Amino acid sequence: MKQFLTANGLKRRVLIVDDELINRELLGAMLSQTFEIDFAADGEEAMAALMQPEAAYSLILLDLMMPKLDGFEVIRRCQADESLRRVPIIVMTSEKSAEVRSIRMGAADFITKPYDMPEVILARCERIIELSEDKSIIRSTERDKVSGLYTRGYFFAYIRRMLPLPTPMDALVLNIDRFHMINELFGREEGDRVLSCFGALIRELLTRIRGIACRSESDTFFLFCERQEDYEEAVALMQQKLAEQARSRSLRLRAGIYACENLSDDPELWFSRAKTVCDRIRGQYGALTARYNSELYERTMLHERLIGDVNDAIRNGDFVVYFQPKYRIQGDRPVLASAEALIRWIHPELGFISPGEFIPLFENNGLIRQVDHYVWQKAAEQIRRWRDTYGLSIPVSVNVSRVDIMDPELENKLCAIRDECALSPSDLLLEITESAYSDSADRLISVINSLRDKGFRIEMDDFGSGYSSLNMLTEIPIDVLKLDMQFIRRMLLDEKSLMLVKLVMDIAGFLKVPVVAEGVEEEAQLTALREMGCDIVQGYYFSPPLPAERFGELIEKECQRRAENHDHH
Repeated sequence: MKQFLTANGLKRRVLIVDDELINRELLGAMLSQTFEIDFAADGEEAMAALMQPEAAYSLILLDLMMPKLDGFEVIRRCQADESLRRVPIIVMTSEKSAEVRSIRMGAADFITKPYDMPEVILARCERIIELSEDKSIIRSTERDKVSGLYTRGYFFAYIRRMLPLPTPMDALVLNIDRFHMINELFGREEGDRVLSCFGALIRELLTRIRGIACRSESDTFFLFCERQEDYEEAVALMQQKLAEQARSRSLRLRAGIYACENLSDDPELWFSRAKTVCDRIRGQYGALTARYNSELYERTMLHERLIGDVNDAIRNGDFVVYFQPKYRIQGDRPVLASAEALIRWIHPELGFISPGEFIPLFENNGLIRQVDHYVWQKAAEQIRRWRDTYGLSIPVSVNVSRVDIMDPELENKLCAIRDECALSPSDLLLEITESAYSDSADRLISVINSLRDKGFRIEMDDFGSGYSSLNMLTEIPIDVLKLDMQFIRRMLLDEKSLMLVKLVMDIAGFLKVPVVAEGVEEEAQLTALREMGCDIVQGYYFSPPLPAERFGELIEKECQRRAENHDHH
C-alpha cells in the first residue's frame, strides 16, 4: 500500500467533520491506516480545530448538513482565509444540487452517502491531496517572491497556452529608470519594497485591462495584455503612485510597446522588440512610452547586420581612416600643426555608413574596442609613412573610448603600436571624451596618469558638453582642452555662448594648457577665437576630414612654405 507521509516522515492529517458519530467512525476506519485522523462533530468544532496554530491539515472531509454551523458556511470561511484556502475540501452529501453548489463555492470533490466503497473513498482522498500539493508546489515556483507576479518561465508558458489569440494583444516592457540608485542610496530592502509596490500597481492595472504580467529581471517587467489605444496615461498614473510610495520622488518609468501581430513569431521575440524601444527612451525626459514600428525594425535589423559585419570590415579594410587637419592660428599665418583621425565605414553592400550610426552602437556593446585598436594602428602607420615621405612628423589624435579605459591591456596595446612604428611619444595624441569621466572617475584618473608617464599626451574631447567639467579639471591631468563644437556654432549668435567660450579660454590659461576649437566654419569665428587667445583650430573653414593621400598634399604645401620662409631668412 502507498505510504502517504509528510516530508518529515509523519502521516498526513485529515479532519473528518460530521455530526453523526457512526459516519465519523466509518470514515475513520477506512482512512486511519493511511492518514492521521482528527474528528469534529459540527462546523464550529471544525473551525476551532482548523484555527489551532499546529493545525497542518492535508484534507478536510466535510458533511454539509450539520447543526450550529453547516458545511456551506465552513467552506465560505475557509475560502476567505489565506492559509485555509489551500486545504482541499471533499464534501459528503446525498443531494445532487448540494454537490454542484459546494464545488462552485470552492470544494475540491464530493463523496456520496452511504459510504459503501472504502477503496474508492481512500483513492479519491489520496488523489485530491496529491493534486493539491502539486498545485502548491507550482504556486510557490510560478510567482516571483518580491513582486508577486509570474516568474518569466511561467509567464511565457501561459502565453503559449493562450495562442492563437482571440483578441489583438500587445507586449509591454516596463522599466524603472535608474533603479540601481534606490538600492545604492537606501539599501536592498527599500529596493525590494519598491518592486513589491510596483508589482501591486501592475496587478491593479490588470483589473482594468485584461492580461498577465511577470517580473523578467531586477527592474524590468513584462505585460501581455489586450490592445489599448494609448498607455501614456496608465504609465503616468503608475509612475505618480510609485513615486508617492517610494522614498525617491524622482522615480521614472518607461514602457516599450510591441503589437503582437505575427503569431508565427516566438512570444520572446515580441518582448525583445518591446524592450528595444523601451531601452531607446532611456534618459529621454518627457517620453514615458514608445511603440515599436517598421522604421525601428529596419534600424534594429541594420544594427544587427553592422554588429555581424565588424570583423569582416576590419579584416578587409572597409573601415577607412580620414584625417582632419588642425592649424595653429596665433602666428602670421595658420600653420598645419596636427590632425585628428576619424573613422569612415565604406560597406561593400550598404555603402557609406555614418559614424553617428555605428559608433554609439559599438560603444554600447563593447565592439568599439576592436574598432579603436584598428584606428590606432592605421593612424600610427600613416604618421610613420608621412615622416618617411616628407621628413615631417604630424602628430595625430586618436579616440580612446570609455570602453578602452576599462581594458587592462590598454597601455600595452598603445605602447606596442607606437614602438612598432618607431614613433616618438608626442606623435600619438589620445583623445578622451568628457563623458568617460562621469562613468568611472577613479579608473580614468589612474589610467591617464599611467599613460602620461609613458609619454602620451592627453586631449580632453568635447569639453563643456558634459556636466562634471570643472570638477574634473582639478583632478585629471590633461595636456590639451578641446572645446565642443556646439559652443563654436552658437558663439557669434548669442552673448551667453560667447562668454562661455571666453570662460573656457580663461580656465585653459589658468591651467596652462592649449585649447583646440572644433567645428570652425567661418572667418568671423576664426577671428574671434584668435583674439581670445585660442591656439589651434579645426573645422571646414580649413578643411573637411580627408583620406590619407589628400592629407599628404597639405603636408607637402606646409613643407614648401617652410622651405620658402627659410630661404627668405
